[in-house]
Amino acid sequence: MKHRVLVVILAALSMLGALSIDAYLPALPTIARDFSSPLPAVQQTLTIYLCAFGFMSLFYGTLSDSFGRRPVIVTSLICYFASSFGAAFASSLGWLFFFRLLQGLSAGAGSVVGRAIVGDLFSGPEAQKIMSYISMVFGLAPALAPILGGWMLAEWGWRSIFYFITFFTFILLMACLRWLPESLATSNRHPFHFRVVVNQYIEVGANVRFIFRSASIALSFSGIMLYVAAAPVYIIDILHLTVKDFGWLFVTFIAGMTLGSMASAHLSHRFRPGILIYWGYAIMALAALASLVYTGLFTCRIPWAVIPHFFYGFGVTLGTPAMTVLTLEMFPKVKGLPSSLQSFIFMFIFAVISGCVVPFLFESAFRLAMGSAVGFGLSLLLWWLGSRGEREHAVLSDEEQQLAEEAPHL
Repeated sequence: MKHRVLVVILAALSMLGALSIDAYLPALPTIARDFSSPLPAVQQTLTIYLCAFGFMSLFYGTLSDSFGRRPVIVTSLICYFASSFGAAFASSLGWLFFFRLLQGLSAGAGSVVGRAIVGDLFSGPEAQKIMSYISMVFGLAPALAPILGGWMLAEWGWRSIFYFITFFTFILLMACLRWLPESLATSNRHPFHFRVVVNQYIEVGANVRFIFRSASIALSFSGIMLYVAAAPVYIIDILHLTVKDFGWLFVTFIAGMTLGSMASAHLSHRFRPGILIYWGYAIMALAALASLVYTGLFTCRIPWAVIPHFFYGFGVTLGTPAMTVLTLEMFPKVKGLPSSLQSFIFMFIFAVISGCVVPFLFESAFRLAMGSAVGFGLSLLLWWLGSRGEREHAVLSDEEQQLAEEAPHL
């Protein structure tokens, strides 16, 4: 029962970042009209949020390694609550910029420190199972949030979105104060010395295997990021649907990612992580290939155009929980800092895909499918490169063990 409550809290914490991004997107034109500002200027509120989120993600893990997991999460939730409340009552675009900046600075603690808590309390298959459930909610949030935001916008206006986020944050804060444990013992904390922290960042950041693996995890989601970022063009201009039909894309991804996470959690005690990663990549490969063939040979129509998205989402969440656990376990003594860097890499790649890649793929479904396939290929390549050194190390360790066993007989 305690584990279930913890999973719910950690999963809800992982939702905050996506909730403030995707639920807010449908309201941008309305906010521009209310403040008599051009839409590109209002869109910078999203840019400010993303930059602040990515920047602060670098530090939450380190702060939690020094001061404990629970204080960092509680403090960030208080700041997030205050900034969301302020955004709801923003009287000008300048004030909205300010409160979105504060939101971005405080939104990332839950996802970063949450992964560190999983690493503190669980290991092996159990950690993978917990991470699968969290990944399931992480996948649900960006898919459901635009639908929820659009509905609230139509019924009560754009400020209602921030009212909802404020209320959600308050409930989550109360739950953390009541049920969230402190998973890092005082004796295991690291003193917060600037030079030591910098050295730790250098140590983790210089580990090529860690960087390759973290980038691989982020790129495995590129097949989802591309379509979410291109959703208006994909749904309206390519599939020739209406603004009420976004569910064809988002519900498809939701279903695939939910079932993939459930399968990963169920199979985590039966198969080694490498097996689930292998099957995850295999399913993603088939989905990417099917999308390429369909969009290259046929005119896109519902439901055939979105069926590959279901299987791609399934493959992603089948394999990435194991990938995340294996990557964080590379640094067992400092789980918070690697989690921070992992979040930063994810956000950086997401920003590049959304801002720099997607605009070049808008014109056709085939281009989007090609972009998804390239992202998948890069993910597979980087995971192989990041795991190759581990296999070589394992072989070396076996040889050393054999020599040690033979030594008494020499």
